[in-house]
Amino acid sequence: MSASTQITVLVFFWTDAEKRYYNSFMPFEELPHTADWALRVLAPSLEELFSEAARGMNALSGAQPAAGAHLRRVFAAKAPDPESLLVLFLSELVYSAEQEHLVFDAFEIELKGSELNVNMAGAPLLSLNKSIKAVTFHNLQIHKTEPGFEVEIVFDV
Repeated sequence: MSASTQITVLVFFWTDAEKRYYNSFMPFEELPHTADWALRVLAPSLEELFSEAARGMNALSGAQPAAGAHLRRVFAAKAPDPESLLVLFLSELVYSAEQEHLVFDAFEIELKGSELNVNMAGAPLLSLNKSIKAVTFHNLQIHKTEPGFEVEIVFDV
C-alpha cells in the first residue's frame, strides 16, 4: 500500500433525469432511502469498486480509526458472483467494527473468478456515529459502465 495520495477530479453525466457529478476523491454518494441507508459507488475496476464501497460504508457510519500503528488482516471468500462477494466482504467489515471494535481503511483486493482475497489494514475504532446492522442484497447489481463499474448498496441500520 502506498502512502502517497492521488486526487483526480472526473465528471460523468448519467442518462438519468438529472446530471450527477462524480469526484474520484469520493467515488461514492449517499442515496435517499426510506428506512435504510443506500450508497452508490463508482470505480474504474471491480477491485476498486470493492475498496470504495468499504470506504463509503465507513463514511456513512462515521467510522474513524484511532491514530497510531495499523494492524493487518487477510480476508478470503468464495461465492458464485461478484455481488455475493461484495456482501461477504462488507459484512466482514461490519462484524469487525461491531464485535472487535476495529475499522479497516486500506485495501489490496484481488478478484479471480469466484474468489476474493483482501489484504487490509486498519486500527482500533476511535468513533462510530451509527451502526450498520447488515449489508443487504436489496436491488444489488454490479453494472459495467463505460468508465468502469457502478453499484448501489442498501444497508440495514
